[in-house]
Amino acid sequence: MQKEPVVTFRQMAPSPAVEGRVREKIAALERFHPRITSCRVVVEKEQRRHHKGDLFRVRIDIGVPGREIVVDRTGPKDHAHEDVYVALRDAFDAAARQLEDDVRARRGDVKRHEAPVHGHVVRLVPEADHGFIRTSDGEEVYFHRHSVVDGAFDRLRVGSEVRLVVAEREGEQGYQASTVHLVGKHHVVG
Repeated sequence: MQKEPVVTFRQMAPSPAVEGRVREKIAALERFHPRITSCRVVVEKEQRRHHKGDLFRVRIDIGVPGREIVVDRTGPKDHAHEDVYVALRDAFDAAARQLEDDVRARRGDVKRHEAPVHGHVVRLVPEADHGFIRTSDGEEVYFHRHSVVDGAFDRLRVGSEVRLVVAEREGEQGYQASTVHLVGKHHVVG
């Protein structure tokens, strides 16, 4: 880590034991992401009236190249976070998951979901349970009855507007839709 980690206590007296646990957890985060540049942790005791026990809130700001990861965990309603160590565990577990996600994204392991493609049905062959869609960029895409969601194959007509997801690999018929949604006047196009 390039900068010394900073641990701050709010609404409570500083605790060497809690700070020691925080520093152990910070050191463990470096297994999940090799390029952590900074880490700031705030441990806060939330003052609550009319309830038993105070809850602990933990905020972790982690700097990595090009980005800052923020975890802000407030105790749940079941009072598990009346124990500062439980609140720390939950916050640092969430931070570890976010760091792992960041590493996967940087490696390109995260699959990016493309926006659905729009098109219109140009041919239907109901007796053979398939048809063809022309997308907005002019490509013709084959689809089978089973790729049409909500059993809408029988409601399709030539000219019907659809949203579709094109399979990554071409099939025997060329480009093939893995999912087809009929777009009607009551559907929101996203």
